[in-house]
Amino acid sequence: MKSLRELFRIGKGPSSSHTMGPDNAARIYAKRHPEAKSFEVTLYGSLAATGKGHMTDVAIIDVLSKIAPVNIVWQPKIFLPFHPNGMKFTADGGDEWTVYSVGGGALSEGKAEGDMFAAGGDVYEMHKIKDIMAWCKKTGHGYWEYVEQCEGPEIWDFLKEVFDTMEKAVERGLDAEGALPGPLGLARKAVSYHVKAQGYNETARYSALLYSYALAVIEENACGGTIVTAPTCGSCGVLPAILYAAYHDLGFSKQRVLRALATAGLFGNVIKHNASISGAEVGCQGEVGVACAMAAAAGCQLWGGSPNQIEYAAEMGLEHHLGMTCDPICGLVQIPCIERNAFAAARAADATFYAITSDGNHRISFDHVVEVMKRTGHDLPSLYKETSEGGLALEYKE
Repeated sequence: MKSLRELFRIGKGPSSSHTMGPDNAARIYAKRHPEAKSFEVTLYGSLAATGKGHMTDVAIIDVLSKIAPVNIVWQPKIFLPFHPNGMKFTADGGDEWTVYSVGGGALSEGKAEGDMFAAGGDVYEMHKIKDIMAWCKKTGHGYWEYVEQCEGPEIWDFLKEVFDTMEKAVERGLDAEGALPGPLGLARKAVSYHVKAQGYNETARYSALLYSYALAVIEENACGGTIVTAPTCGSCGVLPAILYAAYHDLGFSKQRVLRALATAGLFGNVIKHNASISGAEVGCQGEVGVACAMAAAAGCQLWGGSPNQIEYAAEMGLEHHLGMTCDPICGLVQIPCIERNAFAAARAADATFYAITSDGNHRISFDHVVEVMKRTGHDLPSLYKETSEGGLALEYKE
């Protein structure tokens, strides 16, 4: 299992799979062909179906056009066998390179699971929560301490940068007003929710603040702002909402927040390694569902949860998103993505307090739900996996 540096990626929205991944692939190909006279890039499956709404072509052209003219070929009906997000780069009519954007900004050449361009090899020996939880019980350590043991103490500098980026995204989003880009004419809502939260009672205020923080980040993402994949661009608002509220409203120290961020990353990493965080592969359960699980694990740790209770909170966060489809209207990371981030943040808080109230014992394990999520995602028809060919995407009429 790879480093958290490959899960938490700092970059620009609106989509890790459709924007960040293709941007990275174009940069790699450009370095291989600095003298090319022309480029052709064929986009397949989900990348082609919703690529225009996600600005996939813009991301690629911005890189390659600095060298030579670029022709984009759209093939939404052709799904390559390894992954729905396939790309084929060609320079001067030859030297074809096929690569896949497999989720969270990661790339694969289709020869093995995972990011073929990740820095370094496997960092974590254990990649099932049941094994890590057993280690925690045996040693008395927490999940975050396993992260530190595997990654080294330098991981804290990286996680500090991640949280700082999340904070800035929240604060930019709370300051911004106006309409989001694209044909939907969707107005930003974060500032309105934040202002109204101030007048609510304590219980309602916390929920409203979570909504505002999640909306702030995901709206920044929709505008192409700088965010952190947590685990993806389309689900980037959930975890920052929980962590920002913990630090700024509930008075938790930054050190404890960073430890919770490490735990959240560990749970997200386990899902990425054993299943998928790609909406094009498993639907929105692999994006917002995973984000909710990560945020629930972080929240439960902050509130003093045991390893069992933290695992339970994460399990609920994922279990209750099983089967969630990815059907963005107009191919934009706006409807239903934006509201889903806000609701998932509140659901993560609910899972936290439900688990804390319990003794941590439950029948269905986190690892079991991860496996079910993977199977469920593969059983979903492609029209519900980031192609905008089914579900809500068909209901919208301009």
